[in-house]
Amino acid sequence: MFSEWTRIVSHPVWMVLTLILALVVRLQRRGSWTPRACPVRLRGKTAIVTGANTGIGKFIALDFAQRGARVILACRSEVRGTAAVRDIQQRTGNPNVHLRLVDTSSLESVRRFAARILEEEKELHILVNNAGASGLPRGITADGLDVTFATNHIGPFLLTSLLLDLLKKSAPARIVNVSSFNHQKGEVDFSHLRGENLSYHMDSVYNHTKLHNIIWTNELARRLKGTDVTANSLHPGTVVTEIMRHYNWLLRLIFNLVGFFFLKSSEEGAVSAIYCAVAEETQDINGKYFHSDCSLTLPAPAARDPAIWAKAYEHYERISANPRTADL
Repeated sequence: MFSEWTRIVSHPVWMVLTLILALVVRLQRRGSWTPRACPVRLRGKTAIVTGANTGIGKFIALDFAQRGARVILACRSEVRGTAAVRDIQQRTGNPNVHLRLVDTSSLESVRRFAARILEEEKELHILVNNAGASGLPRGITADGLDVTFATNHIGPFLLTSLLLDLLKKSAPARIVNVSSFNHQKGEVDFSHLRGENLSYHMDSVYNHTKLHNIIWTNELARRLKGTDVTANSLHPGTVVTEIMRHYNWLLRLIFNLVGFFFLKSSEEGAVSAIYCAVAEETQDINGKYFHSDCSLTLPAPAARDPAIWAKAYEHYERISANPRTADL
């Protein structure tokens, strides 16, 4: 039975049909909105993109630089960040691309970064919180936080809070938070922030952080009404990026092989974030969640409850201010 099935699927006709199907799927990954068709220019505007030395973040920063913006790559690695800056400068001809170091898992690093931005920058028009990690081993940071929650959520929350006045001063301005469809599998349990009651099965902790990203974004958007600063979140799609680098080699190999035909490239994954950050039609949209094809979609029920938004936001504020003593 098995040998007969093997003979059938290995037949040249089946192999060609499979290849054609895979190519059709690959072509259909593109959405109806493309950055190249968007005429918006960003000359005179300043943008910050976290996690911009590789993957989705780098293509977001590349797009902003092509539009003439002053772009700040907020990266953890000086070596990789410097290489990304040079590459973007060369590809766009825009010399106004710069590196500033930040590790979103460290609240001290976030505060140093924000202090430097506030000292050096007179305006900030776009903030893209893209930096994130999946598959990190269990760990507690120097601030007493779960390392994945610190990296993906509390660090970006604090960074945005510290830069909020500058964004308001520079309005119109946009905050774009990269979440994930996987937030649908997440749970809201504030003890998770300190690494308590967490199961480290596959990407379960990542899923929780992505749900918190949307909850935070929605409450932030509510608080920003009337300021001409908007905040939206998005799903970039299932993308082949280095976010899988913390998994074992076999999972990475399978992911990359499948990903070539069926998953998005980093360039394709950057599209929904760019759409939220620059498109004219999203200029006045606030507190919404976008799918990877740039369409508006509803997030998980927990992310649609204003009572949860307000309660969660207060927790984020307390724990980012005093992570070891905050009452959760």
